[in-house]
Amino acid sequence: MANIYDTANQMAQDLKASQQFQEVQKAYDLLKLDAMGWALFQQFQSKQAELQQKQASGQEVTQDDITAIQDLGNKMQNIQPVQDLMAKEQILFNMMDELNRVIAQPIVDLYQTNDQSTPAKD
Repeated sequence: MANIYDTANQMAQDLKASQQFQEVQKAYDLLKLDAMGWALFQQFQSKQAELQQKQASGQEVTQDDITAIQDLGNKMQNIQPVQDLMAKEQILFNMMDELNRVIAQPIVDLYQTNDQSTPAKD
């Protein structure tokens, strides 16, 4: 029987070699060449991490926090390298969603099979 972690590590390597990942990498590298886009992208990531940390520690995310990240997001939407990266990321994430469905299918099958074989109560 194969070690599931070996399989997962192989999947990670296969993901890095996929066209979808390579296109995200290329778009990311091109974004780094756009000074304004890269600066906004870094600010957005920093603000996003800050908000996630607040949520994880039970702190309230304020309306000012939400407004600040929305403003950064709106500014980034007007920058072509950011748009390109987001489009490529979406394709990669769609593939990863499909992979997650494939991986989870045995669990779905288990519960569907067990639901069908459970006798009805009177």
